[in-house]
Amino acid sequence: MNVLTVDDDEIALEMLNMALQQAGYETTSASDGHEALAILRRGKHRLVITDWEMPGMDGLALCNAIRQEDLPHYVYTIMLTSHHGVDQVVAGMSAGADDFIVKPFSPQELTVRVRAGERILSLETREVAIFAMAKLAESRDPETGSHLERVQEYCRALARHLAAAGRPGYEVDAQFIRTIYLTSPLHDIGKIGIPDSVLLKPGRLSDREFEVMKAHTTIGAETLDAAVRQFPNANFLLMARDVSMTHHERFDGTGYPQGLAGINIPLSGRIVAVADVYDALTTKRVYKHAFAHDLAKAIILEETGSHFDPEIVSAFLAMENEFTRVREYYAEFSQAA
Repeated sequence: MNVLTVDDDEIALEMLNMALQQAGYETTSASDGHEALAILRRGKHRLVITDWEMPGMDGLALCNAIRQEDLPHYVYTIMLTSHHGVDQVVAGMSAGADDFIVKPFSPQELTVRVRAGERILSLETREVAIFAMAKLAESRDPETGSHLERVQEYCRALARHLAAAGRPGYEVDAQFIRTIYLTSPLHDIGKIGIPDSVLLKPGRLSDREFEVMKAHTTIGAETLDAAVRQFPNANFLLMARDVSMTHHERFDGTGYPQGLAGINIPLSGRIVAVADVYDALTTKRVYKHAFAHDLAKAIILEETGSHFDPEIVSAFLAMENEFTRVREYYAEFSQAA
């Protein structure tokens, strides 16, 4: 593991790095919170040891910024401080620190606390499990390719724009962005319960077959709801259930399975609806050719206010360059494979 160490005191930083390296860790150093945050945005570091008192962005502000950022992974943060007392611990933990080491530190204590952080990070296996579940369902339909990966990226782009825009009713924070990225691949998990004769049919579905296909929304939601009952405080499961149930609802209330309309459709479902339809339009399927971006865009614009939430469509228009970038990347990735 490569540990990010943060301190404005060069001698203290050198001592910290030496202790970590002797314990078998690689280190990357930053002299202040701003530099550390820039390094963390690259997504290569999962554990940070930061001094509390630094000019500019101090350790407390860095911890808070880490929790507010849309980082690729959870970052375990250890605060290195000369502060003592309950008030300081409360302040640090409230800002997002996971652990504390009091100066002057012993190398043995440092090693033990870093290894404890590694154990915590190793427990964060939900992303792998969630994506594996989603890929299992997708594997039954070989035509979809990298559909899940593209939808993840599209949802994150839309959510990031909503976060920046900050419009009333569409307030999105870093946790929402991270959670929709994590859970959006589960939107079609219910297809695991759809018969091959319907799921893999190359032509147009009959009315009866379409009713069977529509059931994937409720099958997925019921499956995830069982998990919610076991882990009621797991917010990512709540969003996953909402996404599975509502990504085929329409803004005008004519969608399925519940006929929800407007803001009664969870925001996550409205976001996935745009991402899912765009991907379906712009990729080749057994029953259709891939549409060009401009044609897919025209279809989405035409269905603004009927199928799609106008605010999400505005986000799509603002982020369309990112949509085309993602689409082109995965097209090249598929060709290379």
